[in-house]
Amino acid sequence: MEVIRLVITGPVGAGKSTFIRSISEIEVVDTDRKATDDTALLKQQTTIAFDFGRLQFGPDQVLHLYGTPGQDRFDFIWDMLITKAHGLILLVAAHRPYEFRYAYQIMSFMRERADIPMLVGVTHTDSSDAWSVENVAIALGLNDDDREALVVAVDATDPGSVAQALITLLEGSMQPSLI
Repeated sequence: MEVIRLVITGPVGAGKSTFIRSISEIEVVDTDRKATDDTALLKQQTTIAFDFGRLQFGPDQVLHLYGTPGQDRFDFIWDMLITKAHGLILLVAAHRPYEFRYAYQIMSFMRERADIPMLVGVTHTDSSDAWSVENVAIALGLNDDDREALVVAVDATDPGSVAQALITLLEGSMQPSLI
């Protein structure tokens, strides 16, 4: 059985845990704990190590989904997870432009450590103050010439939307032998 490892990363509250819970065929293994820092302003619980989900993708292939914590104090975990990853999904909340610079820093951290296909999933696009997917891509320094990253809208609560993001990454960026 071939295992494809995908890392799901992004700022706190971008939808990483929800993304994995929406699609995993197993009960997600998580390390959520009560938020005790500024994270508590966004949500009560936060990931402190990583989330793990699994999805059978074909008769001989399985996706392992690893969700990172959003706080940079856990970057040593980011480093461990990205090392053996086959793909990266960076989730960015469209309605929190003050986090775009931080999302860019996470993206840069990951790209420095692994030359792997990447997809940027723009979440919370239904919010009244959300930026467009195109403008989020521009804010992250991505443009049409950046073929290393695909940028799509993702509803982390919708299994169909999550599945489409995974398919987009796998079909658009992965080597044919992994699809």
